Amino acid sequence: MRACTIVDVTGLSYRTLNALLRHLVQKGVREVILKNVLGHRFIGAGLKAEGITIHVEGTPGNDLGAFMDGPTLLVYGNAQDCVANTMDAGEIVIYGDAGDLLGYSMRGGRVFVMGDVGYRVGIHMKAWGSQMPVIVIGGKAYDFLGEYMAGGTIIILGLKGETLRGSFIGTGMHGGTIYIRGEVDKRALAKEVEVMPLKDEDVSLLKKHIYDFCQYFSFDFQKIMKSEFTKLKPKDIRPYARLYSY
Repeated sequence: MRACTIVDVTGLSYRTLNALLRHLVQKGVREVILKNVLGHRFIGAGLKAEGITIHVEGTPGNDLGAFMDGPTLLVYGNAQDCVANTMDAGEIVIYGDAGDLLGYSMRGGRVFVMGDVGYRVGIHMKAWGSQMPVIVIGGKAYDFLGEYMAGGTIIILGLKGETLRGSFIGTGMHGGTIYIRGEVDKRALAKEVEVMPLKDEDVSLLKKHIYDFCQYFSFDFQKIMKSEFTKLKPKDIRPYARLYSY
């Protein structure tokens, strides 16, 4: 049986809370329920532990899961800015909306958001070897999606009827792939990206991550996969090469 601990975080500082999480992991606890979360920042930051699940009841503050390496965070509410900042591994599942800069410099793991996200989602995402970060958004995204993106995958589903609210998609993008359900107005695209045809491997990748998204949030997988998807890739791996003297 999995050992489970319930923690009321009312009045705890983020330092005390993260120290407590590390202590619980060292004791062998594999499931933690955090109650009354209200703007607590850095939950799970730098936590290196596979097989541990942290339930977040409330609204966490900025930098949820920053530098995290392994755990699963389940957020039963909205999340603020910089979710998964430089995250290496693990999963973050948000049963609500999330703010700006989600996935900033994210290096691995997956983030699933049931609702909408803010500006500059996926900025500076990276990939290396087997590390392939993935972000799946159930709602819409705002301006500068995938800005300076260097690797990884972003999937925007627009299940509320709208995938994008803004422009400048892929500004400075030089790696990775963005998939958007439905058609995309090319006027919303930055000059660094282009629409590409889907290949069999793209469909397999979409099926894998969208299936898991639907498992978390109880959406109809078959219905979503009947939709057409737009695939966006960078035109160049060094879009700003001419700005340098070497």
